[in-house]
Amino acid sequence: MVRPISTDLRERLVAAVERDGISARAAAARFGVSVSSAIKWVRRHRETGSVAPDQMGESWLRLSEQLRAGDKWLP
Repeated sequence: MVRPISTDLRERLVAAVERDGISARAAAARFGVSVSSAIKWVRRHRETGSVAPDQMGESWLRLSEQLRAGDKWLP
């Protein structure tokens, strides 16, 4: 399962945009992440004050549990 990118990296990217005044695109290139991720993190920080990742979807957790249990049925 894919893990969310660290909160530390997200905070450094957002700080570069907010404090240094660079664009989200330039920050994405500097930190080696996708432009869409950088834009989403900056937007989330401006709207909520946090860059923490959203909780992973419940359906993925169920699927992961099924696979670990050896259940070969996939929805």
